[in-house]
Amino acid sequence: MRFESSIIPSPEASGKPPWWFVFSGVKLWVKPSEDRFTVPRYPDFPGRSGVPVHLGEYGGISCLAAQSDGQPPADLEPVALRALYGRMDGELWRIAGMAYQFLNWEAKRRFCGHCGHPTKDKKNERAKKCPECGTVEFPSMSPAVIVAVVKEDRLLLARSDRFPNSKMYSVIAGYHEPGETLEECVAREVREEVGIEIKNIRYFGSQPWPFSGSLMIGFTAEYAGGEIQPDHVEIADAGWYPADNLPEIPGWGSISKALIDWFVQKSARLAD
Repeated sequence: MRFESSIIPSPEASGKPPWWFVFSGVKLWVKPSEDRFTVPRYPDFPGRSGVPVHLGEYGGISCLAAQSDGQPPADLEPVALRALYGRMDGELWRIAGMAYQFLNWEAKRRFCGHCGHPTKDKKNERAKKCPECGTVEFPSMSPAVIVAVVKEDRLLLARSDRFPNSKMYSVIAGYHEPGETLEECVAREVREEVGIEIKNIRYFGSQPWPFSGSLMIGFTAEYAGGEIQPDHVEIADAGWYPADNLPEIPGWGSISKALIDWFVQKSARLAD
């Protein structure tokens, strides 16, 4: 099945019980089945708060997002979105991430950032418009870069004290700043966090990251010079690691894991 983003349900979807992406805080209300979960479908969702947000259609069925302050129905349980990765349909999980971001945006844009007047939904696009001063605000996302830096047969990995797992290492990442290209951002973040220079920066892929409202834009790069010097602000420790002797790394579907897997697979091909 395929998801298509839209603001208004199509006539074909009308009358079908929609998919409901209902959150209490960071937890999504899902229906358990053995070790898997799915998103419920009801004509209406009991206990939801406010007007639901129409996200689009998945398999020709409307997807609605809402918050709730109450308790879930008896057949559902609240589970943190992170914990649901790999335990539910991948496309439904991605839509759930979108729902989480839109609900956060809706909550933060109830009032105009320019004059403070209550905002209203813009009819023809996903945006908020102030009826008082006319300011239009679109859903915001913070672009961030993430990069796998390779030096000969080794990968640069770093550890941050802010990681949930204090033993985990990952590739370098950071937020984009106004006025710089993505490639300039990659080089700056590596320089600031570990003190080395890089070259041959190439695009790898991207991933929406709902937990911080980011779009993670991945790159690969090669070492160009300098000695590793962790800044001890963002980075507590860093080093060069061969593919057959990696420290503890991210273990589920993030672009950081995809970049590390790319390095491991590249090393295996070179070893053949």
